[in-house]
Amino acid sequence: MKKKRENNIVLKLFICLIYLGIISVLFICSYRLFQEKKNILSWEEVESVEDYTYLDIYKMSEKFAYQEDTNIGIHFAIQKEENGQWHTYLIAINENQYDKFKALIDYAYERTTKEPDPIRVYGYPVNTKKELKDLAIKHLPDFLPVENEIVITEENYDTYLGNSYLDTTQEKKEKFSILLCVSLMLLFTVVVLFLLTILDRGKKIEEVEKEQVKETKRYRQRKRKKATQ
Repeated sequence: MKKKRENNIVLKLFICLIYLGIISVLFICSYRLFQEKKNILSWEEVESVEDYTYLDIYKMSEKFAYQEDTNIGIHFAIQKEENGQWHTYLIAINENQYDKFKALIDYAYERTTKEPDPIRVYGYPVNTKKELKDLAIKHLPDFLPVENEIVITEENYDTYLGNSYLDTTQEKKEKFSILLCVSLMLLFTVVVLFLLTILDRGKKIEEVEKEQVKETKRYRQRKRKKATQ
């Protein structure tokens, strides 16, 4: 009886260790999937229009295109890299936020000599339509200094300005991750099984042992009756 009880305890510990191992793996996977889900890519890392991204702006132009129905303006924005190189992009902002960017705009047009702090903006990429590209080609010379001006054409547009612009008016969308949901469901299931193993298996072992004791007593009683007959 004692040996059997010890074997049951060893089996219970072994099962619990397996569950703990599975729980650890699922927890790590769920955490990494969650981190990946909420990760925000820099503009250079964007791969699709579904990627939420950011851009650090050092200078900004006045709007050169305007959507009156939505009050959205399209501006040139300059980002400065760590190596000192400058890159020009297109961004869309709600013109109600113009004051937020006014210092950057004034500095770009040399209305002030004080360099403002860069502003990080967030949003989603939007593919640039031909009409907007034509406007950008037309108005870019009015923004860039003559000595830094690059002749932009339809052929080299994507090389210098990219094939999309950053729309800062779009709020971040919560992505539904099937892998994360499945991982969390499995994690929950294994945790429940682990707890049931700890809480219930001990009771079942005790019940089996009690039943075995009762059966032994009944067997001895039947044996004594036969002996007295």
